Amino acid sequence: MTDHDQPEHTASGDDATTAAADSVADNTVATEAATAETMAAETVAAPVAPAEPTLTALPHATETPVAVWAEAEPKKRRKRWPWVFLPAAGIAAGLVIASTTLIAPGVSASGVPIGGLTPTAAANAIADRLASTTIELTGNGEKVTLSAADLGASIDASALADAAHRDAPLWKLDAWNSAADTGAVTIDADKAEAALREALPDAFVPATDAEVTFADGSYHVKPAADGSGLNVDSLRVALQSALENGKTVAQASAEPEALTPAISTESAQAAADKLNGLVSTIGFYVGDERTVPVNPATIASWVTPTLDESGALTIEVDEAALAKVIPTLAEKIDRPAVNGTEIVNKWGDLVEEGEKSQTGRKLGDTSKLAAAFAQQIAAGDGKLVLPVEETQPEIAKIERHIDVNLSEQRTYVYENGKTIRTFTISSGASGHETHTGEFTIFAHVPMQDMGCVDGYDYCTKDVPTVMYFNGDEAFHGTYWHNNFGTPMSHGCINMREDEALWLYNWAADGVSVSVHY
Repeated sequence: MTDHDQPEHTASGDDATTAAADSVADNTVATEAATAETMAAETVAAPVAPAEPTLTALPHATETPVAVWAEAEPKKRRKRWPWVFLPAAGIAAGLVIASTTLIAPGVSASGVPIGGLTPTAAANAIADRLASTTIELTGNGEKVTLSAADLGASIDASALADAAHRDAPLWKLDAWNSAADTGAVTIDADKAEAALREALPDAFVPATDAEVTFADGSYHVKPAADGSGLNVDSLRVALQSALENGKTVAQASAEPEALTPAISTESAQAAADKLNGLVSTIGFYVGDERTVPVNPATIASWVTPTLDESGALTIEVDEAALAKVIPTLAEKIDRPAVNGTEIVNKWGDLVEEGEKSQTGRKLGDTSKLAAAFAQQIAAGDGKLVLPVEETQPEIAKIERHIDVNLSEQRTYVYENGKTIRTFTISSGASGHETHTGEFTIFAHVPMQDMGCVDGYDYCTKDVPTVMYFNGDEAFHGTYWHNNFGTPMSHGCINMREDEALWLYNWAADGVSVSVHY
């Protein structure tokens, strides 16, 4: 080949590289458009290669053949490098956006595949799956199908989707094909019960709670009764299991179960006992005295007892009704002080009360009583201690004493040191002398036989008004002789019957007695 000979023209190496890059870019852009939600990709057509050069033959000389080739004027070529790098930049941007907005491939939540979805789309997928799930109830000769919607089933799909996107975004490669959190399916109990009643009316009998009622002055219990029906929570568990295992049909039993009442008879009885205890003690107190009791029916009109499902008793009190009673208290509380007396012996020992004394009292401020009493009753305390100002009475001491003078054969009766009565008596005869000393009356016997037992040498029947002061020595009435002023007895103090009766009533046990010569 001579210097003028040229090989046929083909595309250069650079041109081939450019064309290949264009082809890769085209494919990459197409892929980007299929996977990135927020990117709009445009497919770029490959540029046209320049025309091949045209070889022209010139007339040959006879001596020296000459071949001359001439190229057609080449077109001005576009620079192709932007088409290589611009699609790559777009792909990178799309991947960044996708990695932050999409959930990683293969991720599932509550058994629902949500990989490659946005959180919003994932939430919709979870909610749609639950909504499309049905539950078949079979058994007891029944077969009923209800939808999850019929039972008011729901799940927090948004929270599950957001958690999945947070824990397994597209960019987090080690989170691909993972299981996200499992959400809890919930059921609207009232809606589910209504649906079950309509679908299986014979299988559902509601349990009856125990009740507390008031009648005839006290609280009574209406016993609870078991019911039957379907356990709503078992349906929720069945739906939960179906959802987590990728099933759209859940299975549950239509066999009725025993339904236990929320408020048992025992709980109601405990509440009734507490209320009856309240009724038995409720009232307005002065100290420990229930000065103003309240009628049980009135109490029942003040209070409304309520039992919750745990059996706990709550008492609501009508404060306005209670407040109407407060203005009537003063007339029942206020009273003047009344002075009294106390009987003592000569040593000052209390023998008995004489005239009964009475503490005076006046009701204080009642402006906050209704509210305070309402709070107490609600807490189970019915004893309202009233604010009362008391006036103490004066107590007069009356000293009583009996003096027996054996030398005079007389008995003197003293009150506060003054002689108020004197009696002629007969004391113990010779050999049975009455003992001297200081004594107290210790027993009163209205009538008895005296000496009519072994060891005594006499027997006197039906001795009246006997007051013992020293062993078997006593003051008593005497009907068998009238020789008073002379010792006649076996040691007792004989007295005329009417005088002995007066002394019997005047001298209580504990009155002091002096016997002397």
